[in-house]
Amino acid sequence: MVAVLVVEDDRQLNDITCMYLRDSGYDVTGVPGVREASDAMRGRLFDVVISDIMMPGIDGFRFAEQLRRIDPNLPIIFVTARDDIAAKRHGFRSGVDDYMVKPIDYDELVLRIEALLRRSRILEDSHLSIGKFTMDVDQASATLDGREIPLTVREFKILHHLLSYPKQAFSRAQLMEEFWDDSDESSPRAVDVHIANLRRKLADCDDFDIVTIHGLGYKAVPR
Repeated sequence: MVAVLVVEDDRQLNDITCMYLRDSGYDVTGVPGVREASDAMRGRLFDVVISDIMMPGIDGFRFAEQLRRIDPNLPIIFVTARDDIAAKRHGFRSGVDDYMVKPIDYDELVLRIEALLRRSRILEDSHLSIGKFTMDVDQASATLDGREIPLTVREFKILHHLLSYPKQAFSRAQLMEEFWDDSDESSPRAVDVHIANLRRKLADCDDFDIVTIHGLGYKAVPR
């Protein structure tokens, strides 16, 4: 599910935006400011950020600049009352991808989110290929040079996630949160076991490596 972070200090507007996006099928987190947004982003990945400009403390312009330094491809949408060209120019130069002036049409907001997701390739294609290795999401199958690699459902999801964000490191805690239910009695060691199994099953694959980031977790690196 696509994860959306809404940064808006108007509590009522924040609640309405979050409610509408949840009804549209998104996993939404709403926060009142940049400091809370930074806290929410620790240990969790968001696919889209929707932010106001005028907020207490750090404003949306600086927030967008910070986000863009961290992730050049993260879709960012400003939703703001400022409709002057100077603010729009500043916003786009800060790194935002889209700019909407309040009051907004929420159906239009959803359309713009979908467009940005397509553009940034966050919405997963049914096929993911790296060299001779291919993953088919619809069939939950993986093949290497035409030969099927037997993966469990969880192994498939972990590997697809790593390959969808090449060179991006994921902590064990992030992977646990994403692919283990709260009811599972597992420790971060379970992630290591699944990674070890993936490496064993992909021993003949020369197209990418699953690299250990000591003290953190793992990332997939194409060769």
